[in-house]
Amino acid sequence: MLFTPSIAYGSESCESHYALHRSGSHDVNLLDKEILDYQRLIEESLVYRTQSIDVAKLIKAKIKNNSPLSGADLEILNEGLIAHLNLRKRLYKVAELHECWIDPRGNLQVSAENRLKGIMLSLSAALTLYDNYLLAISIFEEDSKLRRFLNSEDVGYKKGYAELAAVTLSYNSIENRARVRRVIHYFEERKGELMKPGRSDSLSYLDLLINQSPSYKMTREFAPFRVLKSKLRFLDAITGDTLIGLRSEGINIFSMMFGNTVGLIESRKGKLYKNQAVIERTRKNLKAGDILLEKTPFRLTDKFIPGHWGHAAIWIGTEEELKQLGIWTHPLVRKYHQQIRGGHAVIEALRSGVEMSLLNDFMNIDDLGVLRINRASEKDVSKIILLALRQVGKSYDFNFDVESSDKIVCSELIYTTFTDISWPTENTLGRYTISPDNIAVKTLKNGPLDLVFLVHDGIIIDRQAKLFMAGLLGDVGK
Repeated sequence: MLFTPSIAYGSESCESHYALHRSGSHDVNLLDKEILDYQRLIEESLVYRTQSIDVAKLIKAKIKNNSPLSGADLEILNEGLIAHLNLRKRLYKVAELHECWIDPRGNLQVSAENRLKGIMLSLSAALTLYDNYLLAISIFEEDSKLRRFLNSEDVGYKKGYAELAAVTLSYNSIENRARVRRVIHYFEERKGELMKPGRSDSLSYLDLLINQSPSYKMTREFAPFRVLKSKLRFLDAITGDTLIGLRSEGINIFSMMFGNTVGLIESRKGKLYKNQAVIERTRKNLKAGDILLEKTPFRLTDKFIPGHWGHAAIWIGTEEELKQLGIWTHPLVRKYHQQIRGGHAVIEALRSGVEMSLLNDFMNIDDLGVLRINRASEKDVSKIILLALRQVGKSYDFNFDVESSDKIVCSELIYTTFTDISWPTENTLGRYTISPDNIAVKTLKNGPLDLVFLVHDGIIIDRQAKLFMAGLLGDVGK
């Protein structure tokens, strides 16, 4: 096991899972399914961290101002802890699935690459558990008032006594850290011979997750929780508060990590970031109702999305355009007058939900495609914009299922908004999904979309842009 078993999965989980692979018949298919399922856990974790930070900012501001927490605040805190415990339970299971592959009993009949892939999957899950605690729970735990509340029992939420304390003890377990370091050692010894150009996207995805985890460096290099006399130490239990808290000596790790979720998923800035020449050229090409495609190979979001394009959004236009369309005074548009006047005209589905963004912020990318529905009437464009605005505020769809309407992922935003287009979908794990490449392909073969503007690797493609797009799409574009 990688962790103290406050959740009783036990070593049998890894052993029984190992038995499935001994014949080799499940070698590829089972691992690929596990990694696809794990991707959703990562998405949930990143959204959970973002939401936790937002909640923490609001609640800590109230505490600082000596304002009482409302019933809604207490509900959010309880629901947040339950969400963490449920997510933690699922990550625990993944973390335990392949650890015994380091020294399996008997002959493990899988390829060297898939053996490393399985171990990397478990290592990544272990580090994600640490990161979720560090970036989403510790910011609440450092406040004594919040600690006491989160550790109190609440039968209405099926929350047991001292649940947060148990998580904290597991996080600070010396034995757990030693086990994780053992897996890290195995990973670092073998990744050089297997992590080569041309290897599978899933290996690259897991490698990025591991290397971008703050807990990876902390555990591998200096393991700050290794002993009680290091940078962080246990305190005595406080009367009425069973949590064993943490106090920083010289380094406030909570403040250091507070709000630092972006750094976990972005290794550099995009080639169009603050490129005013390209941004202005983009603005001149944009019209209300356009689709924006982007490529960000430096972000985690791009690593496991099939095809070239990694994200899609909608440009709803300026105040002047919306007035020309006759919908500026529409109740739905009127609701967002302030945002539109402030330049927030890009509607996109992010991990925090469907939001209205600034074009300058959106342009932190390497590639850009501007697509426009051809022969569209003002009525058609107005319908697109109103449908897009109806999606604002919806939650992120972890299942990437086009047949759900209450939650949205980036390409589903296009699927839900451009309803007159017959979009190609793919059946993945029993769900119908649509990728950004499925959207881009509609610019080819006399499709319903025109390619208005294309930028690749930071360079504007002025000549034969449609042919260039077909090349980017590869087999999808044929």
